[in-house]
Amino acid sequence: MILGHGIDIADLGRVRILLTKMEEDFLHSTFTAVERETEIFPEDRVPFFAGRLAAKEAVAKALGTGFTGDIAMRQVEIARLPDGSPEVRLHDAAKKVAESLGVHRWLVSISHTETVAVASAIAEGMNTGFWSDKWNAPQKVVHVL
Repeated sequence: MILGHGIDIADLGRVRILLTKMEEDFLHSTFTAVERETEIFPEDRVPFFAGRLAAKEAVAKALGTGFTGDIAMRQVEIARLPDGSPEVRLHDAAKKVAESLGVHRWLVSISHTETVAVASAIAEGMNTGFWSDKWNAPQKVVHVL
């Protein structure tokens, strides 16, 4: 069952400026050590981090929280699997929210052009949390002619 979906877009020009003018602050406040230490070619740094930034935002939207309250950027980690695909790893408050919603699997897609990176995140699972009564209630079907 799909429990949440989020999508986000990141401007590569903005990320390029952040990496140029305030690289250490930007990288350490936004990305985990795993994300920062992922091997990438120098020419791929901007689209890589822009894509990861968009994916983090998409995951936070799929959780229904965004980055508010106790949910912080570094609690949402977008790791790279050996085949190159992204993997969501949640920590601290973000992990607790996902567990309370019944999220068991994440589907994430990241893409980019010359100017933007976009990411989509789908949270899947069996809803056992707060919204379970809403999801599991009989649905009224309305036919419009």
